[in-house]
Amino acid sequence: MSHSHILTGDNLNPVRPVIRHISPSDLYQALSQGIDDFMATPSHAVFLCVIYPILGIFLVAFTLDNSLLPLAFPIAAGFALIGPLAAVGLYELSRRREAGLDGASIQAFDVVYSPSLPAIIALGVLLMTIFLIWLAVAEAVYIANFGYRDPGTLTQFAHDVLFTPAGWTMIVVGTGIGFLFAVVVLTIGAISFPLLLDRDVGAAVAVATSIRVVAANPGTMALWGLIVAALLFIGSIPFFLGLTVVMPVLGHATWHLYRKAVEPDSSPRPDFKPRERAPRSAADFPAALFPTRR
Repeated sequence: MSHSHILTGDNLNPVRPVIRHISPSDLYQALSQGIDDFMATPSHAVFLCVIYPILGIFLVAFTLDNSLLPLAFPIAAGFALIGPLAAVGLYELSRRREAGLDGASIQAFDVVYSPSLPAIIALGVLLMTIFLIWLAVAEAVYIANFGYRDPGTLTQFAHDVLFTPAGWTMIVVGTGIGFLFAVVVLTIGAISFPLLLDRDVGAAVAVATSIRVVAANPGTMALWGLIVAALLFIGSIPFFLGLTVVMPVLGHATWHLYRKAVEPDSSPRPDFKPRERAPRSAADFPAALFPTRR
């Protein structure tokens, strides 16, 4: 797979997707359609979205080591930065349901057969890089206000953050910087992953199209960002368990938001499918364990 294909897809001179102007009513319709998709295929939450809160609990527990305690909140807040990547399987389920294809939960993993998979991986790496930069910046903000001293116990750390001038300075500065990171991720990731699932346009075109959608609909997309942030915050209480519902609903809704924000392709590509495998019998055991054997 060439670097040019990752950036521009299967066309060296890709046609720019046509974007639409959307309104707040489109956001509410997308959320309603997202809820409908979730109700139609709720079982995927068991193996797709339970992983998300479990990972969150693990990471927060990891930061309970006193030296890493200042990163507990940045890690939790940073989930919003990698949310578009975490929901790729959910976009696929909505895409298949819309097309009238098999919508079984296991079909979420058909993303691996997408021609755009290298571009999806490239965008995922970009989001993970932004997430790691956010953690480094958050640590720097803490050091700038409290120095390199040990934060002490959880109670002492909470007191220092909430009841000292340095703590409030850290909250204000950290929130401001976190907002900028969120704006960047919203701008480049609002519809880029759904677009890549729908068309083999490449990562560069997907990001550029997402930026154009946000630029053409600044107020509406800002409202969408607030809705996503509010729902993720609510879903994080308690112990991220609410994300088992919030994440799939937002994931499905994002697919429908993409459909409202970008004109459909005039010549859609054939649906990607896994390679057909020859039927096997019990007599093939144990050779059937090895996928290269026929």
